[in-house]
Amino acid sequence: MEDKGSGRTTIAIDAMGGDLGPEEVVAALALAYDRVPKLEHTILTGDRERLLPLLDRADLGDDARVAVHHASEVIEMNDKPLQSLKRKKDSSMVRAIELVKAGQAKVLLSCGNTGSLMAGGTIKLRMLEGIDRPALATVIPNQEGHFILIDAGANPDSGPEHLVHNALLGKIYSQIALGVENPRIGLLSIGTEEGKGNELTHQTHAQLKKVSHLLNYQGPIEGFHLFENHVDVVVCDGFVGNIVLKTCESLFHALKDYLKEELTRNSLRKFGALLSMGAFKAMKSQLNPDYYGGAPLLGLRGNILKAHGSSSRDAIMNAIRIGTEIIARDMNQHILDEIREANEVLRREQKSPVL
Repeated sequence: MEDKGSGRTTIAIDAMGGDLGPEEVVAALALAYDRVPKLEHTILTGDRERLLPLLDRADLGDDARVAVHHASEVIEMNDKPLQSLKRKKDSSMVRAIELVKAGQAKVLLSCGNTGSLMAGGTIKLRMLEGIDRPALATVIPNQEGHFILIDAGANPDSGPEHLVHNALLGKIYSQIALGVENPRIGLLSIGTEEGKGNELTHQTHAQLKKVSHLLNYQGPIEGFHLFENHVDVVVCDGFVGNIVLKTCESLFHALKDYLKEELTRNSLRKFGALLSMGAFKAMKSQLNPDYYGGAPLLGLRGNILKAHGSSSRDAIMNAIRIGTEIIARDMNQHILDEIREANEVLRREQKSPVL
């Protein structure tokens, strides 16, 4: 199999980094070619001797749309990010990043070590012009649909300009992933009043108002607004965002276990649960994280999608779907255009004399 991607439409997939192994990745790829019409070409990076038999069993062995780029090493989940990048230069993750850097692929998808992926992507791909730091965006379900949380953990220490950039990145990703034409943007704080919050939220709020022609900015929001369909994009620094994300994941799992325990406590409750099965299936579908299987690291010169380490084939397939939308919508060009305009506005404001 040749590993020369078309660049414009190719997705590189780190086939070795996930907890469930390359078997799940190949199964996901087979699903994607069946269900994602825009998917044209993929390059799997990893152990060729393991991947080729898996592709044969999935009827993809002779498929011209699939290629394998051999990599002899794997970055493990417990490897330290910078050390792993230096010591495992022939890892499936590093080789996939290099394919994006070389223009042989337009998007990289990995279920591997998050720290190594973010460090490798930032070091090797560099930032888009006008952006200082990348941000991790993730999709979270709410009462009526979903919202984007950004930054979900890439940068714990951010300044106001970084959060303004996060708002623009989140807006564009919401348009692509959620299909929202004019996303509502909210700045996560401890109150909706302008006087509440810390110095970071005060300064960010002031700057977001200055670029309101680029953003449908709704102002500061509180934690209980997250699940009320109040906004489509929630903006915060990576420290707060990562706490919110992990708290949400933990709460969803706790509620699931609690409901299962209570609804099976006796025969009467089991009967009631059986009658409510349709409602439970609808709720499970709404809360299913697999539909948005990849969180993009936004702001880099190449596109990186990070899927959960234990992602199922459905989650990986949906991450591939998101990758094809990123390519089709030319996401980074839209980011460049809006960041350039926002930075120019903020620079003019800084130069204006104070009366």
